[in-house]
Order: sequence, then C-alpha cells, then structure tokens
Amino acid sequence: MKKIILILILLSFATLLFSQDTLVCGDVNGDRRSDILDALLIAQYYVEMDVNIITHGADVNCSGDIDIIDALLIAKKYVGLILLDCRCLGLPCAGVPQELDIDETEDYSFYLRNRNDFDIFSNEISAEADNNIIEVKFLILNVKTNPTLYFLNSKRNLYHYYFTTDVLGNTQSLTEFNNVTYFNTTRENIAGTIIFYENYEVDGVKTGIYSLEFVPTFLVPYEYVELTYQMINCQAAFLGPDNFRYHPVGPVQELGVKDELEAYEKSGFKILKTDDLYKDISFTTLNEGEGIGLLRVYGEDPRPLTVRDIVILDTIPNDMTHVGGIITTLPQTPLSHINLKAKQNNTPNIYIKNALDNPDITQYLNEYVYFRATINGFELRQASREEFLIHLDNIRPKTTQYPQRDLSVHGISSLADLGFDDSHAFGVKASNLAELLKILPDGMVPTGFALPFYFYDRFMQENQFYQYATDMMAEPEFQNDPQYREDALKLFRDTIKKAPVPADLADQLEIMQSSFPAGTSLRCRSSTNNEDLEGFNGAGLYDSKTHHLDEGHISKTIKQIWASLWTFRAFEEREFYRIDHFNAAMGVLVHPNFEDEKVNGVAVTKNLYDPYMYGYYVNAQLGEDLVTNPDERSIPEALIMMRIPPFNIYEVLYLSRSNKIPEGDYLLNTNYVDQMINAMTIIHNHFAGLYFHSNFISWDFAMDLEFKVTKEGLLVIKQARPWVD
Repeated sequence: MKKIILILILLSFATLLFSQDTLVCGDVNGDRRSDILDALLIAQYYVEMDVNIITHGADVNCSGDIDIIDALLIAKKYVGLILLDCRCLGLPCAGVPQELDIDETEDYSFYLRNRNDFDIFSNEISAEADNNIIEVKFLILNVKTNPTLYFLNSKRNLYHYYFTTDVLGNTQSLTEFNNVTYFNTTRENIAGTIIFYENYEVDGVKTGIYSLEFVPTFLVPYEYVELTYQMINCQAAFLGPDNFRYHPVGPVQELGVKDELEAYEKSGFKILKTDDLYKDISFTTLNEGEGIGLLRVYGEDPRPLTVRDIVILDTIPNDMTHVGGIITTLPQTPLSHINLKAKQNNTPNIYIKNALDNPDITQYLNEYVYFRATINGFELRQASREEFLIHLDNIRPKTTQYPQRDLSVHGISSLADLGFDDSHAFGVKASNLAELLKILPDGMVPTGFALPFYFYDRFMQENQFYQYATDMMAEPEFQNDPQYREDALKLFRDTIKKAPVPADLADQLEIMQSSFPAGTSLRCRSSTNNEDLEGFNGAGLYDSKTHHLDEGHISKTIKQIWASLWTFRAFEEREFYRIDHFNAAMGVLVHPNFEDEKVNGVAVTKNLYDPYMYGYYVNAQLGEDLVTNPDERSIPEALIMMRIPPFNIYEVLYLSRSNKIPEGDYLLNTNYVDQMINAMTIIHNHFAGLYFHSNFISWDFAMDLEFKVTKEGLLVIKQARPWVD
C-alpha cells in the first residue's frame, strides 16, 4: 500500500511538473522518447517494483546514491528550479538502449551515442579558413510544452522545414514554421547545427572541437541556448564541456552573449569565439588538384616561375605567373589573385603552416615532385622528368586558340554608350562595367571611357612591333631559357613605352583626357580579349596604372597598359593555353581614380561556405591595404551572407574581423551590407541571364566583384567578371 501511495504521489507531482514545461531526461523504456513514463519507471524501480522493466538507473544529483530523489529531479528538469548536469547520467545518458543502432537510411534519431553515430548522420561542409568540417542538424519541437530533440540525418535532410513536412508530417507553411522557429525571441521550436571542426588546434595540437550553432541573423536568448546545450549533452552524452561549446555566430548573437554574460558565466558550458576557431588553423586547401614540377622556394632562385614549377611561397605576391602547384606558409583568402588563377588553371593550392620547416617537404627541394592537394590533406613525392613531360602535355590544350577581336570600331566610347555585347571590340572588363551602369543605382559604378582594340592594333602596326615580337619569339634562347625570355620581354615592353602614338589617336586621347573635370587623376585599366572570361579570368596578368596630374599627356600611361600585354606572366599563361599572341588585343578602361578610400574589397555572388545554400561571400579591408593577399599583419574582414527563404532575409556570418580597426567594429556596417546584398543580387541575376545560366542555381554560376567605399562613404562596384570555380 505504501508503494502504491508513493507511486500516486509521484504521478501527481510529475504530471504537474510536466504541465509546467518539463522535459524528462532519459529514454528508459526504449520507445525513443523521453517522457513522463520514463520518470515513473525509474520511480517504480526505486520503490522495489518490478525490476525487470527497468533498463538503467542514474545518479542525477551526483549524491553517490540512486534513489527516488533522482526520479523527482528528472521530472523537475527544465522547470527552471534546478540546472542539471546530464553528464552525471553517465554514458549513454539515463538509459539510452545500448542496442540502439543508427542506420544511415533513417531520417532522424533521438540519440547519438558516440562519434560513429555522429559521422553516420553528418554532412560535409567547407569554409574559408578550414577543412574537414562536418555537421549534424538538430531540431527541438514544442519547446514550451514537451521539448523533443531530433538529430537529423543531414545527408538526407538539408533543411529543417522540409524535415518537418516530409518526415514528421508537419502541415505548417514555410512562413508559419519560420515565424515560430527563427524570427522571434520567444519561439516554439529551436533549429540549429552541431558542427565538428576537425582542424581546430590548441597550443599547436590538433584536437578538433564540436560547436553548437544557430542561424546567425537571429538572436537566440540564453534560455534557449542553455536548454539546447543541456538536451544535446543529455542525448548525445559524448559531447560535453571539454569538446562541445556554444559558438555565437555573427554580431547579433555575439552581442546577445554580452547582454546576458552573467548567465553564461554561471552556466556549465563554454563559449567558442569565431576568432579562436580560426586563428590556429595550420592547413587549408584552397584548390584541389595535382601537378608535377620542380619544387622551388619563391625568391631563393632568380629564375622566373613557370608552369614547370611547384612553388613554396613564404610571402604571397599579388600577381604570379602560371605554375604547376602552390604551397604558401601564410593563410590565403579564396579570392586572392593566386587562388583565382589556381582555380582557373586547376592548380593545386594549399596553405601549410611552417611548410619550410617540414622535412617531409624540404627534402624534395629543387627536385621533380608529384604534388596532390585534396580537401583532407596533400601528397608530395619524388617524380621523374619523364612523368613531368607526360603530365605537361596532358594538361595543355591540343590546338591553338584565337580569341575574338573586332577592329572595326575606331573611336573612343563613353561607358554610357557601351554594354555587355561590346566586349569583342573593347574587352570584357570595360563592357561589363558599362553593363553595371545600366542596372545599378546612380553613383555606384564609376563613369568613364573605353579604348577599343583598334587603338592597340594600330599602334603595334605602325611601330612594326608585331614583326619585333615574331623575331623575338623565334630565337632559340627565348624558347628554351625562361630567364632569357623574361629579359627579352622586358626589353620589348620598354621599347613599346618609348614609341610614338599615331597623331590622330593621340588627339582622341587628349580630347578624352580633357573631358574629365580639372584636377582629376585617372585610372587606366587593362581590358583584353583574353581575361575576365568564363573559365579564364586572367586575374593579375595585365597591369592597371594611375595617370597622375603631373604626368602630362595620357598616352604615356596608355602605352604602359598596352605594354603589359607582353609581361612574362601574361606571355607564359597564353603560351600554356596555346592562345595566339598576335590575336590577343588590349583595350583600356579609363575612369577617375579612387584616392584615400575607406574600404576596398572583393566579393563573389556565391556562398563559398555552402554552395547549395544561396548566398554571397565578401572580403574587405581598411583603406588601400591589400585584401586579396593579406600578410600576417593584415587580416581582412571576411563574411558570408546566406539567404533564408521565403522572405529573402539574409543571415550574416563574419568569418574573420579586420585587425586594422578597433575590436568590436566592422568595416562593412549594416548599411553597407544591405547595399552589397542588393547590388550582388541584381548583378548575379542579370549576368546569369547574359551568360545563359539559371538565375536561381547559385552553385551553377557566380560573379566575381571588386568594390570600394570611397572617402566620401559611397559604395562603388568597380569590376564584375564570371567566377571561375
């Protein structure tokens, strides 16, 4: 009778607590739910009822004894009276059936017992500064009534909403689901992700780290973070304070932590900062691929680099010729010129911290090596010269390519009169900038002029420079000796710069120059028929120069741009791709120079973090400091903007912060971020149509942009070209 009364008391008490937003921790009866029945079963066990129906017990209060108090504490969990540390429930947590198997064909599980379970449900993702990143999505439903945690098979379920509709039978619209899951600080559901960063390091030792992450745009109050952390810790008990931390992603959540700092400091879990997550990364693959060549250290050998070299860079140059493979000892950004070129040329490109101190690498210096970079690592071994020659022949085009050049346009044109279809006469850089003028708000795109290919061809013809180049290229030393070739090309460029411009062309240039307001320095930029193309962007091949006020006639600077068609790096690139050197043509884009800009940056209209989620990637840096190739003293601001349907709301994730501004500040504030999102959306959709791609498939097409924030505070888009992936 005493036992029955005790059970009735417990039932009454537990039912009351259950109605007050309780969650019972532990699936005792194996029905894959944690509910009031599990608490009753534990209570039955401790008042000497049928022991056979009980699978496990748990010392919830860590008293050293397993008794009725533990059952009551389980029932009281999440009422707010007591914060339990579920690690006291043991491994697995509070009666997880040991025979429970995770099946890769299942859509979800209530438990993850160990890393193997996590791997079965995980989906591989990537990020700018790290590799070997995998995720498992989770969803907590009915937060205020009966919180139920689901671990999603993230290979099968890419989106939380469709998991609820396709698997759980939810009939809510997407709008209704988002409203109760993301958009309110008081919500019915909690959606998020557990991410494992394998390359996370502590004091130089790779330990890996699991992080709890939510959609960055929206504030997640402490009470929901605490509930989520404790539930995951309870139902995936291999995660705990030593290896599992909350990662507030983006400024909204970071400020949320500051506002409730006292609660977080009293909690049993730690905070993982974004800067801490990425600062100790010692290996990153920027571009997968394989190459064979001579392993050389950049700068130690005076010979110029060619496609025959696998190069180790202790500094990162802004421009570099085509090489066979790249290893840098400094971290790179995916939008650096050398990485854009690596993607274009299918060149393996990786960052390895302290590569020059690694004997597994340095033992092969100045020898032929086979080099392969993958998302998970790299392979470097000795290779024979025969392997190298076969490889070189296999990766080059088989036939000569002749880029289009229209010489029928004889006059300088205003950008306002040009558009996308004029690239055959003016080059892609000029024609795409002219197209931007048509689609973006006034003042966001620089205005100016474009010189057609005809000007370059006429200049070359009248000075007999085509014959000069023919004779130069026929020399055996030029063909066989890279150093001789580099010296000969330099002499050719110097000769071009000293040659006269035909008088009628010089007159047109003078008229163009005088049309700009007095006191305007002019930026002259290459616009060729063999750069900024789909599959070949030619990043860094040709020169841009500023014509300063004291330099006289602008033809001086125009000739420098024409001469850059014959740089060593440009010649080597065309030679490798069998692009006819005499069919290559140089147009010139001229617009006011930007001086003392506040911010410069690059962007791609693609989510490099997760290409299957529509979004954008941006790098920015203070003033004129290089953003595409920062050194150790210059860390750019890197952010991803991901679109959340159905309202096209964008979540903003800051991957790194600029070290050139005070801590806590942003180069791109909310106003600039909103402008960038609007501009990138317009550019992406417009050019996708021009290049005959679907507007809605972000992984199928993207545009690569350059932008500035001027000294007046205006956002300016100064270049748009197809992204080479």
